[in-house]
Amino acid sequence: MFNFAGKVLSLTAASLMTATAISSAQSMDELVAAAKAEGQLTTIALPHDWCGYGDVIAGFKAKYPEITINELNPDAGSSDEIEAIKANKDNKGPQAPDVIDVGLSYGPQAKTDGLIQPYKVSTWDTIPDSAKDPEGYWYGDYYGVLAFQVNKDLVPNPPQDWADLLKDEYKNAVALAGDPRASNQAIQGVYAAGLSKGAAAGKAAGEAGLEFFKELNAKGNFVPVIGKAATLAQGQTPILIRWDYNALADRDTLNGNPPVEVVVPKSGVVAGVYVQAISAFAPHPNAAKLWMEYLYSDEGQLGWLKGYCHPIRFNDLAKKGLVPQELLDKLPPVDAYETAVFPTLDDQGASKEAITKGWDSVVGANVQ
Repeated sequence: MFNFAGKVLSLTAASLMTATAISSAQSMDELVAAAKAEGQLTTIALPHDWCGYGDVIAGFKAKYPEITINELNPDAGSSDEIEAIKANKDNKGPQAPDVIDVGLSYGPQAKTDGLIQPYKVSTWDTIPDSAKDPEGYWYGDYYGVLAFQVNKDLVPNPPQDWADLLKDEYKNAVALAGDPRASNQAIQGVYAAGLSKGAAAGKAAGEAGLEFFKELNAKGNFVPVIGKAATLAQGQTPILIRWDYNALADRDTLNGNPPVEVVVPKSGVVAGVYVQAISAFAPHPNAAKLWMEYLYSDEGQLGWLKGYCHPIRFNDLAKKGLVPQELLDKLPPVDAYETAVFPTLDDQGASKEAITKGWDSVVGANVQ
């Protein structure tokens, strides 16, 4: 952001735009120079087979070969990342992470605990407000939406919306990818079903979702089995409710045996978001900022999309025609994601409590 005051206000529109562009270019040049001077970036919990991260990291290295990437514990979880920051507050060595990629709930808590620092990337305005901290402490990076993963050999007419799952043709066919008393993915599936019924966000959607699955179970359509690629292929759970990026990856892995179709429902499209942040104690703060600039650039965002994770700027990229057709051809239709809802932390907390506590008494299906 630039505060053009005094005589700058008398510039013509054209010269003002030129001045802005030059200032931005100089700012980016300075950041690149400072990052190169630091010469290193320390990441943590970035497995190369997750969301296309292998290619994303390779892309950054190719663009800035002067900066070495030190990759800590690729298989760590969000809580491990937070603990790594805490444990290395006073350590500027190779075990101190510069940046983190964590589940949504960890961003606000890390801010409250003073573990991360603010930075707004140049594409900040194209990140949905509901998926970022207004002060720039954390910001959504990629997301998946709950979708229907369908075994086409057994279900030649895939459901297109949540209400379709109640049809008689889907007897003993519908499963969740987890136990809704414990699994976030399954909890969000129940929540999405509740939103599709027109319920308000939060507790109301959780309760409406329970009623939906009560009806689904009573009709004999719900299968109380934790679904995965193997159960889908074997026919035990021919319709599986799970994150689209997992479903799309399964489609590739199964390679037509059986054929898989991934359907984003017409309503109740719920997104699950991961967020980026820079450690408040980052040994290489400029390299960290440059990493964020790369991740939120068009190139970085498309890198995640190649790994089937929807970049947070997906709608912006799609509207500008910047998503290659070969990537779009591998995904559900673009407009299927336009209504994606990003639940707030309060909504998630309220719905989780309603679903986990009410599942046994309302639905009564022992998922295992």
